[in-house]
Amino acid sequence: MHLVRYQSSSGRPVVGVRTGDSVAPIEGVASMAELFRLSLADLQTAVTKTGTAVPADGLKWLPPIDGRGEVWCAGVTYERSRGARMEESAEQSVYDKVYTAERPELFQKAPAWRVVTDGEPVGIRVDSGHDVPEPELAVVANSHGEIIGYTVCNDMSSRSIEGVNPLYVPQAKLFAGGCALASGIRPAWEVADAKDLTIDVVITRAGDEVFTGTTSTAKLIRDLQELIDVLFLPNDFPDGVILATGTGIVPELDFRLEEGDVITISIDQLGTLTNTVALGREPFAFLAAQNLEEKR
Repeated sequence: MHLVRYQSSSGRPVVGVRTGDSVAPIEGVASMAELFRLSLADLQTAVTKTGTAVPADGLKWLPPIDGRGEVWCAGVTYERSRGARMEESAEQSVYDKVYTAERPELFQKAPAWRVVTDGEPVGIRVDSGHDVPEPELAVVANSHGEIIGYTVCNDMSSRSIEGVNPLYVPQAKLFAGGCALASGIRPAWEVADAKDLTIDVVITRAGDEVFTGTTSTAKLIRDLQELIDVLFLPNDFPDGVILATGTGIVPELDFRLEEGDVITISIDQLGTLTNTVALGREPFAFLAAQNLEEKR
C-alpha cells in the first residue's frame, strides 16, 4: 500500500491509497496535509475508509506532499558521503567533524510546491558544471513528530558549488528541480525495518548505463527518530515534513550529470523514482503554475 496524490478527471488533486494496479480515494480527505496532521493511530484508521477504486494506469501522479509541507535533508550521514564531501571540498575538516558530531547537519530542501515527482524532470544549475543525484531514504513525519511513512528522494546536488565553500550549501542544494520524491509513501507500519533497505541507482545517457551504485540504509549512522526529534525541537511543521536522510552513493569526481540523463532510484519495499535531467530553471515554470491552479 502507498499513500498517493493524483489528478482527477476534473484536474483537481485527489489523495488516495494505491494497492497494486488500482487506487482508491480516501473519503473525507482533500490533501496530504490533512493526513499529515493526524496522529499515527488516526492515520491508520483514515486510510481504511476509501471510495471506489480506479485503475492506476494512465493517472497523472502528483508529489506526495502539499499545503505547508516541507522537505528537509540530513547531510553526511554515511561514511561514503563523508569521504566524497572531503574529497571535493577545500574545507575538508567540517565534513569529518559533522559525521560523528552529536548535532546532525540539517537543512531545508524545498517547500511542497517546488517538489517534482516520478516522471517529471530534475534540474541542474547553469552555473554549476558538476552535478550529481543523491539517492536517499526519505522519512515522512506528521505534525506530531511521529514517523508515519517512507519514500524515495533524489536530493540533487552541485558538487562544484559546495566544494568551493561549505557556506554555499544552500546554493548547491536549493534550485529549480533540485528535489524529487517518488509518487507514493509506504506507511511506516508496513516497513519492518527502515534501517535495512537496499538503495540502488542507475543513470543512463542516450540509452547506455553510465553509472550504477548500491548501498543499504544499514550504513546510515544516524537514528531516524532522533533526526526527526532534532528537526522538531525548534520548529513546528503543521502540515508535516519529509526528511531525506542522506546518501551513501556518490559517483567518483570524474562523473557529472548531463542534460537528458535518466536517473532511476529504487529502494526495497518503497518503490522507484525516475527522472530526466533538465538544465536551468525554465523547464520548471510549471511548478508555480500548478501550485496556483491547485489553490483555486
